[in-house]
Amino acid sequence: MSDLLIVTILGIVQGLTEFVPVSSTGHMILVEEFLGSQTFNKGFFDTFLVVVQLPSILAVIVYFWNDINPFVKEKEVFKEKMILWSKIVVGVLPAAVFGLLLDDIISGYLSGVQIIAAMLILYGAVFVVMEKLIGKGKKVEKMSGVSYKLAVAVGFFQCLAMVPGTSRSGATIVGGLLLGLSRAVAAEFSFFLAIPTMFGATLLRLLKHGLTFTPEEWKLTLVGCVVSFVVSYVVIKWFMAYLKKRDFKLFGIYRILVGILVFLSIYY
Repeated sequence: MSDLLIVTILGIVQGLTEFVPVSSTGHMILVEEFLGSQTFNKGFFDTFLVVVQLPSILAVIVYFWNDINPFVKEKEVFKEKMILWSKIVVGVLPAAVFGLLLDDIISGYLSGVQIIAAMLILYGAVFVVMEKLIGKGKKVEKMSGVSYKLAVAVGFFQCLAMVPGTSRSGATIVGGLLLGLSRAVAAEFSFFLAIPTMFGATLLRLLKHGLTFTPEEWKLTLVGCVVSFVVSYVVIKWFMAYLKKRDFKLFGIYRILVGILVFLSIYY
């Protein structure tokens, strides 16, 4: 398989899985395991898997630009946007603290294929039964209704996704739903949290891996990033529409099936 095709596939997988609750990290590691990365320099491949996340962050910013852009003339709108950003900052603090403390442990001991498969199945089951756990009472229908306390609570749910195979978007959206947010607000706040969270995680790994590419590696990285951005944007748009009418059961079933297939591939 050519290098160009491999990075294209990885860009597609990144875009498809980053913002739906199926675990992008888990899928990327699984693709690496089963597609094979032996044609790449390991240093380049490890860094590529990090860099290709940046276009996904850009896709979130582009899609939600009107909602998060604080550079407006109207004072009231400016105030609302700054309050939103302060809640995002508060919400990302738990992941920032635990990420710095546990990154080496997680990347060293909890990134195995068996762990990923187990988390896919475990949280898949959670998604299947989640509807029964969600309260039927009044929901927070607007972003302005997300308090700082709720923002921090959702941030702690996001920490669950540090274990590969969990899903950052899944953990935060499920957490938001359990805490009383509507589907739309839970999904939007999850996407907003992704901006500083993913940027910080990407920067942390780049500082560890470095960023020294050959001209050919830069070309491959550019291709992967373009594919990742386009697919991420399309998936965000689709997922926001999907959540207005559907629940997480389909994703839960998918996760369980993938997890079972991974275990079967390991042992047979």
